[in-house]
Amino acid sequence: MLPFRLVYHERYDLNLGEHVFPSRKYRWLRERMLRTGFAEEDDFITPDPISEADLLLAHDAAWIGKLRDGTMSYSDILRLEIPYSRHMVEAFFLAAAGTTLAARLALEQGVCYNVGGGFHHAFAGHGEGFCAINDMAVAIRVLERDGAIRRAMVVDCDVHHGNGTASIFAQDPSVFTLSIHQFDNYPYEKPPSDLDIHLDGGAGDWEYLQRLGDGLGEALARFSPELMIYVAGADPYRDDQLGGLDLTFQGLEARDRLVIGTALRRQIPVAIVLAGGYANNVEDTIAIHAATAAVARDLLRAHTAQAVTVS
Repeated sequence: MLPFRLVYHERYDLNLGEHVFPSRKYRWLRERMLRTGFAEEDDFITPDPISEADLLLAHDAAWIGKLRDGTMSYSDILRLEIPYSRHMVEAFFLAAAGTTLAARLALEQGVCYNVGGGFHHAFAGHGEGFCAINDMAVAIRVLERDGAIRRAMVVDCDVHHGNGTASIFAQDPSVFTLSIHQFDNYPYEKPPSDLDIHLDGGAGDWEYLQRLGDGLGEALARFSPELMIYVAGADPYRDDQLGGLDLTFQGLEARDRLVIGTALRRQIPVAIVLAGGYANNVEDTIAIHAATAAVARDLLRAHTAQAVTVS
């Protein structure tokens, strides 16, 4: 059995059909983990449905009502960029439940991996860029309300700026947002995060890791979180259809080791969410997400072993 649990729901798929966002990737990733022997059935835990009251901690009532009742306008759907369906709404609500559960489990076990989530373009009152519900914001608000944490940090390593997350937590001293992204890419309006690392198109492994390491150091010098949510986007990959960075598989794995390893060394629990990934070969996206899980497992095992040795 893995040293940490994997959060997954069979209805995470947004049911988009042939779309640039391969939302069937969640099922394919789970199947890969089982097929390769990385995980067993018992390693997966299913989140319960989330309450509307929990969603309203991060989102406006009018927006939740539109999603719930199917009253989104044509412009709402155009901005969201995916078709409306009851299945789609349920999947977003379940992603928020999954990230909330992953955050709770991270507090208990050090690291937890949600096989979904990372919908960082969702604002409080509308959706954008394939994101209707900001699962990271919901999770943080629920844990804050319940007294489980007082301070959280979001480290967003998707190729696209985490505009919805930055907007929701703007001027909030309890949450620190860091986003490293390609500047000349979607979204075109980028509300400031607490720390933004803007990269030019074509940036590769060395520059990315250097800038990210410096940014993490600065963020953790300025802020001491009790929980980190790591948005481990697969789309900085060099063969991504919606990205323009030049990271290799090895560079992305080093990125994961940098973020997760830094958190564990500082005794900060980490909840991992997947975010984007649109590689020309969908198997590359699945491989990147699977590698993130493997890095998390290996680092948690090493961290736990070291703690036992020291004690």
